[in-house]
Amino acid sequence: MEIPLRYGCNPHQGAARIVVSGETSPLEVRNGEPSYINILDALTAWQLVRELSAATGKVAAASYKHVSPAGAAVAGPVSEEFARSQMLDHVPTEPTAQAYVRARGADRVSSFGDAVAVSHPVGPELAAILKREVSDCIIAPGYDRAAFDVLASKKGGRYLILEIDPDFEPPDIERRDVFGLTLEQERNRGRIGPELFRAGDGSGPIPDDVVETLVVATTALKYTQSNSVCVAWNGQVIGMAAGQQSRIHCTRLACAKAETWMLQTHPKVLDLPIPDGMRRPDRSNAMDQFIRWAELSEPERHALRSTLIGDPEPITAEERREWFRGFADLSLSSDAFIPFRDNIDRAAQTGIRYVAHAGGAVREEDVRSAAREHGIILIETGVRCFLH
Repeated sequence: MEIPLRYGCNPHQGAARIVVSGETSPLEVRNGEPSYINILDALTAWQLVRELSAATGKVAAASYKHVSPAGAAVAGPVSEEFARSQMLDHVPTEPTAQAYVRARGADRVSSFGDAVAVSHPVGPELAAILKREVSDCIIAPGYDRAAFDVLASKKGGRYLILEIDPDFEPPDIERRDVFGLTLEQERNRGRIGPELFRAGDGSGPIPDDVVETLVVATTALKYTQSNSVCVAWNGQVIGMAAGQQSRIHCTRLACAKAETWMLQTHPKVLDLPIPDGMRRPDRSNAMDQFIRWAELSEPERHALRSTLIGDPEPITAEERREWFRGFADLSLSSDAFIPFRDNIDRAAQTGIRYVAHAGGAVREEDVRSAAREHGIILIETGVRCFLH
């Protein structure tokens, strides 16, 4: 059987469809019309949340853009300050809602127009949150009737709702066509489990909450376009750098995103004088620009001031450093070995405490030495998780 698609990667690419072997499909289009990219995002995101939930025993969610996660998380308590930074009118209590709020909150700007994946059936609280967000589609193993009705009314009734059979297992061999040639390989069944992160560099056992956070970060990397580096904290991605050619560029980007994430709950950001009626995406952009004030040009600063009420006082460098001290056990994972110590030096600037990588670099001793100098616990997993 087949499922028709609106178009391929671009609107001028026709003849787009999903071909399913057999008479039944594990994927059902419940609402809307999918495109090629919608399906790539949704199916990649589903694999992430399914594995993450299996590894942690918790509800998992991901926010995907262009076949890489902008954020991913497992369910956990959401603080009032974080809910406020996400412009929510209440603190979510349903696990699927908690997980998604934590996932999207990793990078609200990048999550604009995302593909949502959750490991468990969707309830009314998550549907109500998504109703207000700019999002293109969702994939889940089921939907509460009331939640489905809310989502089906989104985008004028065109919001894409996909339902996946949670018990479906794909074949062991996967294939793709490139320039008329077919590539085959064994599907990546490498397990990202807690056992990979139990032993550090001899500094003692890794705390259970850190192990879970590293499972979240590394599972997210497994379904991120390489090269990639992820910073995570408290069971959630807070800085994802995807598809960079250089690992140091990955590390710089992931750490910069993590710093922005930490600062979004700073009092100066929460009290930013944003006028009533400003649209949510514009609020997100204003908060992001204010956090990055030191990087803005004078015309950019003038433009930001013109959208606000009053002239807010920027966060100083000392205030930033002091605020970062409140986030203990920041963790960083790399999808392959860290080749040079510059990655460790940059991670230390953000306050990273734990670093996990495959190990095996030619300059491994330089990397280990840098970690010791900065008091960073280095974990060598022996597992590479590239995705191309």
